[in-house]
Order: sequence, then structure tokens, then C-alpha cells
Amino acid sequence: MLETSAEPDAVVGRHVYGNLYGFKDPGVLLDEARLRRVLVEAARRANMTVADVMSMTRPDGVSVIVLVLESHLAIHTWAREGYATLDVYTCGAKSDPWRAFDYIVKELRPRFYTVNYSDRSSSPPPSPGL
Repeated sequence: MLETSAEPDAVVGRHVYGNLYGFKDPGVLLDEARLRRVLVEAARRANMTVADVMSMTRPDGVSVIVLVLESHLAIHTWAREGYATLDVYTCGAKSDPWRAFDYIVKELRPRFYTVNYSDRSSSPPPSPGL
């Protein structure tokens, strides 16, 4: 998981995460096999190396976690509420968490979603005003 940036010994960490609401096909929120396929394909398209896939179905939803050498992708769904949370976290400059997030949203087709980004790199960002 250690990938260097322009700065020696720096870890490049990027975390894209969000909430997905009101699915055009609400059945997807209970379809463990489909969610697994979508997340694995998202990892592949984002230049990540899949190490393992874990999932669990609950009466009200599904959780899928894809462990990648670069970090992880995770989705947790709540079918009754028509809601899911999605996390894509990568370490390294070679993988693209935005590409994975966008692919998952395109495949699952929520009516609305939010997206957030957090720089999780080891080098601090420049201080404001400097």
C-alpha cells in the first residue's frame, strides 16, 4: 500500500465516499451477487488489485467489502429506506478512486447521491495563506 508521490517517502491516500438514495431498481440493494460483481469490476477499472471479497446479507440489506492491495471499496445498503453508503479508499498514485466511485454510481443508478473527498496522504496540504 505504500506508493510514493513526488515527495520521497510520501503515501498518497485518496478517499471518495458518499450516500446513494432512491434507486431506479430497488432490488439491487438486496442483490449480493450483483453488488459483488459491480464493486470488483469498479476496482478493476480503477487500476486496483483485488485481494479478497467479503459480503453479508441482512434482512434489510447487504454489505460488500472488496479488499484491494491499494486499500478497499465498501458498500452498505438498506433496502427499506432505499439507501446505501459507498466508500472507495486508495493508497497510491496509480489507482483512481473517482473512476471506481463513478462506475458504481452508473451501474446502481440511484436517483440522487452525494460525494465527498478526503486527502488521506502522509504529506500535509499547504497551510492556508502561505
